[in-house]
Amino acid sequence: MKKVLIAYTSRAGTTDKMANYLAEGVRMAGNETKVVKISSIKKETDLSGYDGYFFGCPTYHKDMTGGMKQFLFLAANANLTGKMGGAFGSHTHSGEAAPMIFDTMQHVFKMDVTELGPLNLTEAMMGTDEGTKACQQYGKALCDKF
Repeated sequence: MKKVLIAYTSRAGTTDKMANYLAEGVRMAGNETKVVKISSIKKETDLSGYDGYFFGCPTYHKDMTGGMKQFLFLAANANLTGKMGGAFGSHTHSGEAAPMIFDTMQHVFKMDVTELGPLNLTEAMMGTDEGTKACQQYGKALCDKF
């Protein structure tokens, strides 16, 4: 059994829902997961001991939140090279945050990211069964790489 950390921030609760549906997908694939808000991660050692990572953030004014930017600076010191990873986020109309996080995971942290790219859903879609299933499938897809 592998361990997956899902670290995220949420402004309106939608990205929070995504994180929990991702966790369901990880558990459906037979793995263990921990879901935490990035504000609870104080040092890079808090990121150790996991086989895979999902980082999530909503898009706010065509960008990721300031808290996510600070979190990514901390994560840069955690030696995530070669670890499995994926990024997710919700948005109302533009959706830049999840792709930016994904690119950071892939090109800066040198993580082994999922071939699906970032999971980027509108807030409206998260109110549907299709949105729920997309999150669960994304969680399972990362675990397929183990």
